[in-house]
Amino acid sequence: MIASILLGGFGILLALLLAPIVLCVFAFWVWMLIHAATNKGLTDTEKLMWVLIIVFVHFLGALIYFFVGRPKGKLPPISQPGLT
Repeated sequence: MIASILLGGFGILLALLLAPIVLCVFAFWVWMLIHAATNKGLTDTEKLMWVLIIVFVHFLGALIYFFVGRPKGKLPPISQPGLT
């Protein structure tokens, strides 16, 4: 009986600690899914492929898209003083 009480309390504590992490992972997944679907830097075929990867591979697919699939912003050329 004491073990079930301790285990029950541990389960609640574990749920309270994991809930914010799970919500953040889900929010990141949704963010990457929406970004892949609306990304103007990708062709329609690339969008479809990334959306399918993110949907079927879940968090790992979202991580891969975040680091590999998103087109990087292009920096403006650096103007050098004296060269006008």
